Amino acid sequence: MHKGNLFVWSLYDFANSIVSIAFFLYFSQWLVVDRGVADFWYNASFAAGSLLLLLTAPVLGALADKTGRQKIYLNWITTFSAIFLFATSVVTLFFSNNPFLALTLFLLGNYLYQFSFVFYNALLPFIAPFEKWGKASGIGISANFAGQVVGMTLILPFVGGSIYFFGETGRAQALMPATLTFFLLALPMLLYFKGPKPIQYEGQISLREEYSNQWKNFKELIRDNNIKFFLLAYFFFNDAVITVVNNFPLYLENVFEVSDNLKTILLSGALLTSIFGALISGFVADKIGLKKSLVGVIGIWIIFLPILGLNRNFQTFMILCVLMGFLYGGIWTISRTAMAAITPNNKMNFGFSFYTLAERTSTLVGPIAWGGIVSGLGYMGADSYRIAMVSMAVFVTIGLYLVRKVNLEEPNSPAE
Repeated sequence: MHKGNLFVWSLYDFANSIVSIAFFLYFSQWLVVDRGVADFWYNASFAAGSLLLLLTAPVLGALADKTGRQKIYLNWITTFSAIFLFATSVVTLFFSNNPFLALTLFLLGNYLYQFSFVFYNALLPFIAPFEKWGKASGIGISANFAGQVVGMTLILPFVGGSIYFFGETGRAQALMPATLTFFLLALPMLLYFKGPKPIQYEGQISLREEYSNQWKNFKELIRDNNIKFFLLAYFFFNDAVITVVNNFPLYLENVFEVSDNLKTILLSGALLTSIFGALISGFVADKIGLKKSLVGVIGIWIIFLPILGLNRNFQTFMILCVLMGFLYGGIWTISRTAMAAITPNNKMNFGFSFYTLAERTSTLVGPIAWGGIVSGLGYMGADSYRIAMVSMAVFVTIGLYLVRKVNLEEPNSPAE
């Protein structure tokens, strides 16, 4: 295992989670609550970002595979993401009467933030040999969750007024410190990670030709049944898990009438156990194999979601929240490792572009199903949320059925 690469790679995941939790918690509230912008526009920015990813990520991923320049692309995309997010924080602090300018800058910064994971995830083979990919992925994911906990702790004094930066007070204070911290902690990755060397590509690169070849390249990629079934499976089980996480605060509010302070404690507790879930699942995956590990963690989710939804005792619910953290860390760790294992080395960046797109577009079916159940069964009160929670097990079950068709015994992409 390349310990230097592992350290800066994990530090990068730690860093980007600090800025993501700050914008997730406070930019949305600054925009919708403080500035009065309809939440439709906030959610529309994510849809627009997903469209930009669809139009650019596969092409640049294919170019990275041809030229070996994925580390260079990661450096530039990370830098511009930080610039746009920093510009967003400047608008919130000093030009708060221009919320749509802030939203536009956030759209671009968040799009580039999501884009960076195409190349970041594809660097896993340069960190460890195949038999240690689970461990390496688990360390990276655990660093991500640790960064979220640190991020919440870091920005709370700014939001609460204990520490005053400058400009507008309140939620706007959270964004600039988080962005600066993100970029400073990401710099070691940008400067010192020893990744693939650029390839002397024979021939002229034509963007027009690359775009015209995308459909053909995609069909070639999914001609491999392992990749086809895994991406479909990931779409379904990730859809359910992300829907549950995104609606977790609303579930707490409407089912158990939990206070905001207790919500924060439960969220922090789930994030802390996610750290251990990521680490443990990585070791387990290396020990018993990716297929057994992935089937196992998805199978537990199928059992867990109905138990979570049908439970009516709050003390039991708090214990289940701890278990949910373990499962959340585990499913992300093993999924990323599995994608790296089934993707050919010469298509690693192109493959991870669709892994990222599957993650982004999977936040569509689940939320529609959840929202439809809660709205349609609104007369049932808290039980409508319980039924919505149980229903997510259906999507995970579809994911399990598809995952069982995937061969994860040997990697297509050996470590460099």
